[in-house]
Amino acid sequence: MNDFLANLMRGNVPFYVVIAAGVMLLVAARRFRLVGNVLTLMLAAVALAILIPVVRERARFDPRLARLGDLFGRDTRSQQAVGGELRVPMDPDGHFWVKVRIGDSTQRMLIDSGATITALSEQSAAAAGLLVETPPVPVVLQTANGSISAGTATIPELRIGNVVARDVPVVVSPAFGDMSVIGMNFLSRLKSWRVEGNTLILTPHHPQESP
Repeated sequence: MNDFLANLMRGNVPFYVVIAAGVMLLVAARRFRLVGNVLTLMLAAVALAILIPVVRERARFDPRLARLGDLFGRDTRSQQAVGGELRVPMDPDGHFWVKVRIGDSTQRMLIDSGATITALSEQSAAAAGLLVETPPVPVVLQTANGSISAGTATIPELRIGNVVARDVPVVVSPAFGDMSVIGMNFLSRLKSWRVEGNTLILTPHHPQESP
């Protein structure tokens, strides 16, 4: 029991195990109103203690949850890309590709406003020297080939020309093949982004000269 509680506090117990244990306790306590009420309050507190870190973690990857992340103590909006305005011409294949500097490596990545999360192939993550982790609550992504589970990592500094973003959360999976994508959790940090004709224009906050 002590080992279970220790793992629970570290976030090492799967969420569904906690839910199943809570339901079993509530069912067992229905015959005793006072005990049941106390258990309900305790389980509600435990659920809240689990939910807040989960929401804060998910807010790093999903800009739609940014306000909830701020509410629970993670200031996602303060993480902004800076640098000069960047113009990206459309590739002959109809997409916008950019050279991205991650650490000591340079990656060719697709900018996709339809992707919520920035995603790296396993090869790109390894080349960048990123530490890929398996989160306590699995990150499940919907792809054309169905649902996949992905690992997570954080890019200390991501540079596209004069545009720089720091501490960028990414997902990593072998299912991506050799494809790496810049998603909305990067684009949402910019002051603005737009497409004019065949040119994608990225405008960061507080423009500055690149070093």
